[in-house]
Amino acid sequence: MDIAYIPSPSHGVVHLGPIPLRGYAFCIIIGVFVAVWLGNKRWIARGGRPGTVADIAVWAVPFGLVGGRLYHVITDYELYFSDGRDWVDAFKVWQGGLGIWGAIALGAVGAWIGCRRRGIPLPAWADALAPGIVFAQAIGRWGNWFNQELYGKATDVPWALHITSSTDGRVPGYYHPTFLYESLWCIGVGFLVIWADRRFTLGHGRAFALYVAAYCVGRGWIEYMRVDDAHHILGLRLNDWTAMVVFFLAVIYIVVSARLRPGREEVVEPDGDAPDGDAVALDKKADDKADDKADDDADTKADDEAAETTGKKSDGKKPDAKTDTETESDEPAQSAESVEAARGEAESAKKV
Repeated sequence: MDIAYIPSPSHGVVHLGPIPLRGYAFCIIIGVFVAVWLGNKRWIARGGRPGTVADIAVWAVPFGLVGGRLYHVITDYELYFSDGRDWVDAFKVWQGGLGIWGAIALGAVGAWIGCRRRGIPLPAWADALAPGIVFAQAIGRWGNWFNQELYGKATDVPWALHITSSTDGRVPGYYHPTFLYESLWCIGVGFLVIWADRRFTLGHGRAFALYVAAYCVGRGWIEYMRVDDAHHILGLRLNDWTAMVVFFLAVIYIVVSARLRPGREEVVEPDGDAPDGDAVALDKKADDKADDKADDDADTKADDEAAETTGKKSDGKKPDAKTDTETESDEPAQSAESVEAARGEAESAKKV
């Protein structure tokens, strides 16, 4: 009896004349556009300027693609540099093989360069991009479906993935669609980050760290189901160890960052708009400053009018104090002269 299953595409590329249109590449491109679009909306809501996310993505995306490919080639080097293999295949990204760990690591370097050129804090930019990045991963995983790769153990569940290709050691059959599991997990992580960011006002890179930690949890159990060749350490696949290490680093960052820098950045970009949540507070500060200035102007005007009334100069100079002193000292001197003159007249009268 036939069982229900998810069919695999007969081929992952469609030729438009001489131009090959590959499903894997389309998934990556669509994911990048979704990440930039959603990241731009979140960046503007935090007080950033439109277009900044795309400008920095020009640096982050190429670095991320190179990093993702390097991680894959290094961890699966035997696919390209062992006997009977062609090392040129290491550059054929469209055939699949992008390690998310390398993509995030080197992509962060590119983002840091772009943020530094714009005077923007990298953690704030990463927080805005976090949900978009994980949604992009959800879309990108469907590229593995086009290439019939990265599936799990054999199964007869109704949602089993039907593998029909026999190239590169594949065995046609029905397997767990781990690409679908990871895609759905990434969608859930994206909504988790959006909710937690609103609920707890995450900032200073904590929304991004939450995305990393939550993704690692899902990647751990999904990686355990995969049956493709991989390096093992102490019985676990290399990516399982990577997920555990990155998970603990992300959790440590969240805890330490929350203690050292609680709350969210008030300003994420020079000359940017006020964040939605701070608009009222900033308006109040502006009104207070305007009131203070009006009070200062009124006080200055009153002082000038009082100075004009008393003969003082409005420019702040004190009147000459010497005139008053001289006037007061001249009055006793004139009185003494009058007494002397009276005495002289009296003496003259006596002589006569």
